[in-house]
Amino acid sequence: MPISKLKVKTETRVDKIKSCKGFGRSKSTERTGCGKPGHTGGAAQATSPCVRQSRRATNPSVVKQKEIEKVTSLSFIPVLNKNRKAVMPCSPARARQLLSNGRATVQHYKGIFCILIDKEDCRLQDISLGIDTGSKREAFTAKSKHHTYINVLADAVTWVKDSVEVKRNMRKARRFRKTPCRKNKYNRCRTPFPPSTKSRWQSKLRVIKFLMKLYPVTSFVVEDISAVTKKDCKKWNKSFSPLEVGKTWFYDNLRKLGRLEIKAGFETKTERDRLGLKKTKSKLESVFSAHNVDSWVLANQVVGGHTKPDNEAMVRMVPLQFARRQLHRLQFSRGGIRTRYGGTKSGRFTRGMLVKHKKHGLCYVGGYMDKLGVSLHSLCDGKRLCQNAKDKDIGVMCYSSWRIY
Repeated sequence: MPISKLKVKTETRVDKIKSCKGFGRSKSTERTGCGKPGHTGGAAQATSPCVRQSRRATNPSVVKQKEIEKVTSLSFIPVLNKNRKAVMPCSPARARQLLSNGRATVQHYKGIFCILIDKEDCRLQDISLGIDTGSKREAFTAKSKHHTYINVLADAVTWVKDSVEVKRNMRKARRFRKTPCRKNKYNRCRTPFPPSTKSRWQSKLRVIKFLMKLYPVTSFVVEDISAVTKKDCKKWNKSFSPLEVGKTWFYDNLRKLGRLEIKAGFETKTERDRLGLKKTKSKLESVFSAHNVDSWVLANQVVGGHTKPDNEAMVRMVPLQFARRQLHRLQFSRGGIRTRYGGTKSGRFTRGMLVKHKKHGLCYVGGYMDKLGVSLHSLCDGKRLCQNAKDKDIGVMCYSSWRIY
């Protein structure tokens, strides 16, 4: 083929891509959960293949960003109606059509890409949320009879016990310093179970309410945790009693949100074996067969429709830890000066906020350095990308208290 004809063909293809309405402003870093990179069935992209290849070769941060997008790709896009209520999700192709026709707008809810349509009344189907609780990792699966919409693997909140101990030590240390002290107050935070147990169950409830903002969930299926009591074992029984109390509190709150079904562990295993599914023994691996296979089986027991998982893609959710009320560090710096620590503000931004940086792409806001600028962290592993980001180079996407990738 002559070079002139090849050049005309390439220019025509690029012009067609650029002519798509509603997608001229989208970049690869803005596509959170809308298809795999380079796939036309996912979120549309207004850059030609040659431009993407050149950026990937020159900028290492783009390579990491592509990996994030590949992991966070969703087979179905969450849809919100004009009242911002969750309705049935749609395919990426349908979402692209609604956006191009001007019947929908792009939304980012805590890092998840969704669309807002102009309709109010929509036909809904039964969606069940399978919940597999654990001590380190927790799995959630939203599924209907026809499709599996999302599989979430979340980290449990495990740092509260250590934080309470640090708080107690700092409070004791302040009593020996020459500082203004107020009179001791009674314990206003007294609950039937300790703060560490309460935070675990509250974290599960927060993830569930987050998913209900995106999907019209009608029922919940939870794998029950049974704490076996032992006769004449005070320490054993005392350790498991907070778990039982917290579990009851959790179930009562779920019944306020929808229909609740509780399954025993052996029932989940029997159903998993009947379907021929395998579960890995490595509980800390980020794979579908670690925890999400059980959450999928639980949801499938209620709505049915499948004999094997139709969607094994996962979304990882890691809760961010903030020192909200700790004003100074535990150990002082040189010269006996206790440096500032804690707080949820980082300059004019809120810590945990999902932002888009000119160089590093999608990341979240960490701490703040008075002389340098804003600290930005990676969504993949939470490592710090830079410590001197300027306000003018940062674009705010949305706020989130999780790392979602």
